[in-house]
Amino acid sequence: QVRLVESGGGMVEAGGSLRLSCVVSGRILSWLPVGWFRQPPGKEREFVAGINWNGGFVGYADSVRGRFVISRDSAKDTVYLQMDSLKPEDTAVYYCAARREASDWSSEVGEHTYWGQGTQVSVSS
Repeated sequence: QVRLVESGGGMVEAGGSLRLSCVVSGRILSWLPVGWFRQPPGKEREFVAGINWNGGFVGYADSVRGRFVISRDSAKDTVYLQMDSLKPEDTAVYYCAARREASDWSSEVGEHTYWGQGTQVSVSS
């Protein structure tokens, strides 16, 4: 059974930074494409960033491109999301998710089989 655990959320002021971590267990991370998603209060879950199985290809939502960076350290079975220049509209519960039997990242919620429990990010103005 694949398990994902996020950490690193918190409260910051606008313009601040946070780094989220997603530790994967139960399956070799190097075989799994991983995505970060977020769910703002009262809204649908949305794609933030994705990284393919070897880190060679990444993708971002337009709303975070240039401010967020996704990376992976397969030796540590961990995927990171570095978030800089945070805005109040970035406030959400952030989830990492992994695809099964795929090599490339996807922006679709429904194409991810494994999900973490989420970590809260709150940005004040």
